[in-house]
Amino acid sequence: MAGQGQIGTIEAYTDFTGAFGDTTWGTGEVPLEGGWGFVSVNEGTLNTVVDESGGVLQFLTDTGDNDNVCLLAGKFDPSKGTCTIEARFKIADAVTLGAIYCGFTETMALDTPVMPAEFATATMTYNGSGGMVGLLWDPDATTNKWKALAGDGGAASNSTNYGTNGTDATDIAVNDEYDIVKVSLSPSGFAQVWHEEELVASGQTSLTTTDLFYAVLMCENRSAAAEEFEVDYVYAATTRDWTV
Repeated sequence: MAGQGQIGTIEAYTDFTGAFGDTTWGTGEVPLEGGWGFVSVNEGTLNTVVDESGGVLQFLTDTGDNDNVCLLAGKFDPSKGTCTIEARFKIADAVTLGAIYCGFTETMALDTPVMPAEFATATMTYNGSGGMVGLLWDPDATTNKWKALAGDGGAASNSTNYGTNGTDATDIAVNDEYDIVKVSLSPSGFAQVWHEEELVASGQTSLTTTDLFYAVLMCENRSAAAEEFEVDYVYAATTRDWTV
């Protein structure tokens, strides 16, 4: 029932302008500003980037292969209104050492987070049993590309629109250079995945939009070396559920 209140939009947004200092994190859920938090595999450190304006926070992962950090907000219900995530970020060595995912995922283990999808050699693997739609960079690929993807139940979701092994973006990741990613998922299951100014993939998915989804920005090591994952901002929004 609408009309119970005037705050009809749910927004999670942070520009990291607070005073974070240099802080070591452990395992478990860690709160951030603006309705965001993060979980990780193994510990790491938060480091305020002092030589860039506007608030930039570095998430320095631990040094093991597959150690990661996962920023998340939600859960969100696409059936109530379009869900959107937008993020601006960079990584010191994305070309060969760090995987990145930005988008929505139904499945996320908060104690031991796992990338929603991974791409190795020439094959996309859809992890978990839940739905997902987003953009992935994985240097385990033979040919490195940003890839838009949609999956559900461990397989591609509407491979006609998104491809069994994802849809390639035009631009590739560049070390220590910002990327902007935007992903939206509507009540009908229609989704769009943007990288910079390019619409990488668009169209109907077969996702169940009454399922609940996390908005996720995630970085994972692809070698036994720490990754410098720097985030300028993360934003997610949807429509409030007024059901009583």
